[in-house]
Amino acid sequence: MKGTSAFAVLGLAAFVACSKQESSGAAKDSTAATPAACPGNNDGLKLPDGFCATVFADSIGHARHIAVAPNGDVYVNTWSGSYYPDKSPLPGGFVVALRDTNHDGKADVVKRFGATGAGGGHGGTGIAIHASLASNTSGRPAQQLYVEEAATIVRYSLDPDSLGSPGKAETIVTGMPLNGDHPMHPFAIDSAGDMYVDMGSATNSCQQKNRTLQSPGIKPCKELEIRGGIWKFDANKTGQADGPAQRYATGIRNADGITIGPDGSVYATQHGRDQLAENWPKLYTAEQGQNLPAEELLHVQQGGDYGWPYCYFDNTQAKLVLAPEYGGDGGKAVGECAQKLAPIAFFPAHWAPLDVVFYTGSQFPQQYRGGVFVAFHGSWNRAPGPQGGYNVVFLPAPSGTTPTGKYDVFADGFAGGNMQPDAAAHRPAGLAVGPDGALYITDDKGGRVWRITYGK
Repeated sequence: MKGTSAFAVLGLAAFVACSKQESSGAAKDSTAATPAACPGNNDGLKLPDGFCATVFADSIGHARHIAVAPNGDVYVNTWSGSYYPDKSPLPGGFVVALRDTNHDGKADVVKRFGATGAGGGHGGTGIAIHASLASNTSGRPAQQLYVEEAATIVRYSLDPDSLGSPGKAETIVTGMPLNGDHPMHPFAIDSAGDMYVDMGSATNSCQQKNRTLQSPGIKPCKELEIRGGIWKFDANKTGQADGPAQRYATGIRNADGITIGPDGSVYATQHGRDQLAENWPKLYTAEQGQNLPAEELLHVQQGGDYGWPYCYFDNTQAKLVLAPEYGGDGGKAVGECAQKLAPIAFFPAHWAPLDVVFYTGSQFPQQYRGGVFVAFHGSWNRAPGPQGGYNVVFLPAPSGTTPTGKYDVFADGFAGGNMQPDAAAHRPAGLAVGPDGALYITDDKGGRVWRITYGK
């Protein structure tokens, strides 16, 4: 199902955020002015004809997910902070606030707030903006910024006149798991204030001994009581504790990408499991291990079961099949997987989808309206073949509602000349659509934020 796309090499201008001398700027509507023409230096990024990429910010830390406020201010959550050239840590917290005051497509105000990581802690991935019924002192509708901070999700009240000074955080959810293979908790909030949180699995496939040769799976998998699915909380309520009662959907190994669709329902990406060939060499060749299983796009339904760890999605057969830990025979047996929910779209194995967003703007051409962008971070292991992903793909919604069909690679060239995880220049991590229809892409390797526009 690999898609193709024609690309034009477009310009990128390098920009390094000068965080040591942070400044404040008056709030302005960043959608009011058209940014400067696309510069000539492409920096290796490839996009379709008519699109332009500029570096909105750079070197801001381990940038994960991103949210854009109605006034154009940008907020990025980082897993770990950034550093000065002398390797001393930047002051401030893991949340980075960015503002473009002169409308040139680059952030000229950079501020940090939130958890600081004192004592060896870290930030998070998830971040979202949700409007509150309350009002701030100016009488305008208040925007609330929700941020994953380690094992909690907290909320800050935003004032558009004071970027990066949101005051004291309120705790919304506590007690989320941090141990195991997938400790991050991306989330999305719908218009009603329902908050959907990914609780990624602690293991690869719920084996008795994780990631071990021919270790059988635990059945029933006790992990599914507290992880391996989507949990639902109330974004308007403080002091909620994580627990089994909040489980919304199950059988999802790791939904790093999670979003609300135009229809108001939940969509998520699924990271396919690892090590089919390494752990089960009698059933899978090395080539099969490289190319199985698929990465998935799920339309998440309440009470839905998407198969993990008992099943995986075989992209060569386009169906769910039994995992070897649970009696699978290399992809022939289906068994209980016939009753599990299949993805609405799938992608090549081990590309590692880290975020998904619907294109809700009107700036891009008509064929992009209502479709989804998916950011592929690249996996830790795709042996014996070359690494894959390190791109952003687009999947259209021909029916006007549900994305289906063939995807195209929309943005490529992030990794530079070396796609090994430690050597890649950049790795796409987060996606957001701005109020003017621009697409923002974060990178958790170099700490960069791109702004993608069309016809400007």
